[in-house]
Amino acid sequence: MSHDLPKPLEGIRVVECAVWHAGPGASAILSDMGAEVIKVETLAGDPERSQANLGAVRFDDIGGPDFSFLFELSNRNKRSICLDITSEEGAAVFRTLIENADVFLTNLRHSTKPKLGIDYNSIRAIKPDIVHANVSGYGPHGPMRDVGAFDPMGQGISGMVYLTGSDEPILLQSVVLDQMTSIAASHAVMSALFVRERHGYGQEVHVSLYSAALWLTHSNLLATGILGRSPVPRWDRYKNSPLRNCFRCSDGGWIMGTNHPEQKFWSLFCRTTGQDQLIDDSRYAEVSERTSRSKELVQYFEVVFSERTRDEWLDTLQSAGLMFAPVQELTEVLKDEQARANDYVVDFDHPELGAISIPGFPIQFSANS
Repeated sequence: MSHDLPKPLEGIRVVECAVWHAGPGASAILSDMGAEVIKVETLAGDPERSQANLGAVRFDDIGGPDFSFLFELSNRNKRSICLDITSEEGAAVFRTLIENADVFLTNLRHSTKPKLGIDYNSIRAIKPDIVHANVSGYGPHGPMRDVGAFDPMGQGISGMVYLTGSDEPILLQSVVLDQMTSIAASHAVMSALFVRERHGYGQEVHVSLYSAALWLTHSNLLATGILGRSPVPRWDRYKNSPLRNCFRCSDGGWIMGTNHPEQKFWSLFCRTTGQDQLIDDSRYAEVSERTSRSKELVQYFEVVFSERTRDEWLDTLQSAGLMFAPVQELTEVLKDEQARANDYVVDFDHPELGAISIPGFPIQFSANS
């Protein structure tokens, strides 16, 4: 990897009028790839600046009273300017920014954009070949196109809240859908930039919390469409094969395995765990028979795996060619050798927080740092 070559999006300028995370998170990803991002805020500022906590997770005591962990997450690498774009002076400055931009990104409501002069028609009148990126709650059409949304509503309307198998809706924490929407929006922007590079025209692109959630859960939605009913993806260790399961080891650590096709790996699994007698046991000869006896098999192997530590089992299983990995707490992930070797977790010297560990960029380029 060369540090002399430009990053993939160096030379691209993004102007953003967006708040919270699904929107600003997209331009943050573009900035990770080298784009220059200018965040235009109202005179009151992005409301995320005063949001210190993430649901039940408290960050009040981090970085002082004026520090927002969430704002840092959404707006890394950006420059910002406060403008009243409804005033003559502010509108003039904003126009200059757009004239020199490749991308304009916003997540303001459908009805708000034309009032502020930031809808696609208004922006392309200033810069005809601009990529105009929109992030919304529910999409650009339909009865809910102007309804505001946050991550939890997107999870709710999409059915994501039932993917844990609970009878009641369970919210997935850590703004997971906001981040997924940001990833999808950054993909949309880069695709539109590629089209402009190849064919010379800009365009408007739309991504929503709803669309990103459905794409994230597409296999579940597809299965529902085929079956005509909603399949309940309830996780029950005792209804799954030991070859597709997790086990607690003697030190309290867990391992997770998935080995397909199961029939191919059954004998190897038995030999590697020292249970050769099960290979020729007629009760477990076929997948269907093991499935019908999954509870007794899982309980049997619970005892087997409780006899050695997690690291000992992982070394044995992986060396044999079986697919198992550790189940890790996030504190372990930050120190994980595999994550560190690939820069999935990197060290960063923050001006307010000091030395911290942060997620690295998930894509590696051979030519661009």
